[in-house]
Amino acid sequence: MAHHFNTFANGADLAEALATRVATQLAEGVAARGEASIAVSGGSTPKALFKALSVKDIAWSKVVITLVDERFVPPENDRSNHALVSSLLLQDKAASAKFVPLYHAVADAEDAAFLTSGDVRRISQPFDVVILGMGGDGHTASFFPGGNNLERALSMRGPRGVITMEASGAGETRLTFTFSALQDARLLVLHIEGEAKKPVIETALAQGAAGPLPIARVIANASADTEIYWAP
Repeated sequence: MAHHFNTFANGADLAEALATRVATQLAEGVAARGEASIAVSGGSTPKALFKALSVKDIAWSKVVITLVDERFVPPENDRSNHALVSSLLLQDKAASAKFVPLYHAVADAEDAAFLTSGDVRRISQPFDVVILGMGGDGHTASFFPGGNNLERALSMRGPRGVITMEASGAGETRLTFTFSALQDARLLVLHIEGEAKKPVIETALAQGAAGPLPIARVIANASADTEIYWAP
């Protein structure tokens, strides 16, 4: 599909603009269907966005928030995306939103993925909003180059749900939504910051669906246009 490249002078301007766009999309979902859903990414990039979004005045009690992907670590771990969302997004006005985590306190990540796939079936889909990030290696969600479940994760014909991913660049075992569960979001956003990442996304856009970078395949194959938000 197509993409739109939105450039901002700095991360603060990006965060405010994107928070306003996301809040509007969620409010429209609530008005149209009585509820709205959003899947967000973790890491350091969305911190300012989460803070800006948490104070937007919408009907948060009718919004369900989940994660695009998660490390297989408990929420007490400082690398947990759950912890990040709890401390920065589920605050202020957004404190009344419902949060559906991906992590389950079980011994095996595959068991956690199975349980979480059941949990997320109760979330209204397609998502009203999906916010993806991107690593310097071109991964998005937990679609890592060389990942053991990469082709399964990126398959357009695969089931909507959560699967595991292991890759040399991933650190811990990951839990990730499949692309089939994300690609038809009513608003699909790629949020990236930093000069070093701009040539990566430019390469991905030039490669298209045939390229080796996971983000290239995501943008090319999504059924919705991708809104790219970038700041240096």
